[in-house]
Amino acid sequence: MTTLLLTQANFGQHRTPQGHPERAGRLAAVIKALEQPRFARLEREEAPQGDLTLAEIVHSETVMDRVRAARPAEGIGQIDADTFVSATSLDASATALGGVLRGIEAVVLGEADNAFVAARPPGHHAERDRPMGFCLVNTIAIAARQAQRLYGAERVAIVDFDVHHGNGTQDIFEDDPSVFYASSHQMPLFPGTGAPSETGVGNIVNAALRAGTGTDAMRAAYTERILPALDAFSPDLILVSAGFDAERRDPLAQLEWVGDDYAWLTGKLLDIAARRCSNRIVSMLEGGYDLAGLASGVSAHVGMLLTGQAGPDSDHQEGQAQ
Repeated sequence: MTTLLLTQANFGQHRTPQGHPERAGRLAAVIKALEQPRFARLEREEAPQGDLTLAEIVHSETVMDRVRAARPAEGIGQIDADTFVSATSLDASATALGGVLRGIEAVVLGEADNAFVAARPPGHHAERDRPMGFCLVNTIAIAARQAQRLYGAERVAIVDFDVHHGNGTQDIFEDDPSVFYASSHQMPLFPGTGAPSETGVGNIVNAALRAGTGTDAMRAAYTERILPALDAFSPDLILVSAGFDAERRDPLAQLEWVGDDYAWLTGKLLDIAARRCSNRIVSMLEGGYDLAGLASGVSAHVGMLLTGQAGPDSDHQEGQAQ
C-alpha cells in the first residue's frame, strides 16, 4: 500500500485559549508519532493552501460571516462557549481543506492508495448555518462535495469514528442520497445528536455507544450496522473523520477503545475500499485530546493504512471487557 501523509506547520497557528483541549500540541503529538521508523515508507507532502470560498458549496454565508466577525487582528476571538478563532485560524482552515483535497486528488489519480491528513482545526461539528464545537468550517463535507464536482465520485461515503457525533456533517447531507454518512459515538454526549432513529433519506447510519463500553460494543456496532450499510452503498470514495477521543484515556468522553480497535476498524474500511472503490480512502484528523491516546490511535490507524497490518505499538487488547 502507498499512503500519503499531508500536514503543514501552519496548523499550529490556529490558537485557542490556554487549557483548551483543542490545542497545537495535538498536532505535535501526531507528527512525533509518525516519525517512528515504521512509518519511514509514508509518502510525505506539505498540505497546500485551499480556497475557503468553497465553503459556500456546503455552508450558508452565515458560517464564514460569523467566523470573520469573531476573528481578531491579534489574539483570540470567541464564536461560542467552546469555539475560538485567532488571527491566523483561517489560514490553518484553508490549508486543512487544501490537504484533504490534495489527498483526494492523489488517490483518484493513482498516486497513492490512501491518504491521511494531519490537520487542525477539526470540522465535523460545523453545520450548514453555524460553526460550533471547536470547528470553523466542515472540511470533510466540502471535500466530499468537491470530489463529486471535480472527479466524478458520484457516491461518496463518510465514516466518522470520533467519539462525538458529527452533527455538522449529518446536517449538511441528511437529505442527499449521494452521500452516505455513518457515525459511531458515545451517547448521551455533546452535541446531543446522533440517535439511531436519525436516518436521513436512508443515507445516515448512527451507532450510539454507552459510556464505559469498549472493544466488544464497538466491533458489534460496525459489524452489524455500519459496515454492511457502507458496503451496500458501494461508494466511489471513502472519507474518514478520524477522531481519536473514543480512546480510553481521553478526558472528554468515557469510551474504552484501545489502539488495536482503531487498527481493526481501519482494516475493515480497507477491505470495503478494496472491493468497492479501488482502495480509495482519505482520512483526516478530527478530535482526540489525550496526547498519548491520540498518538496511539493515530499510529494504529496510519499503520494499518500503510501496511494492512496492526503495528507493534497498537496497544493490542482485543476482547477487552466492556
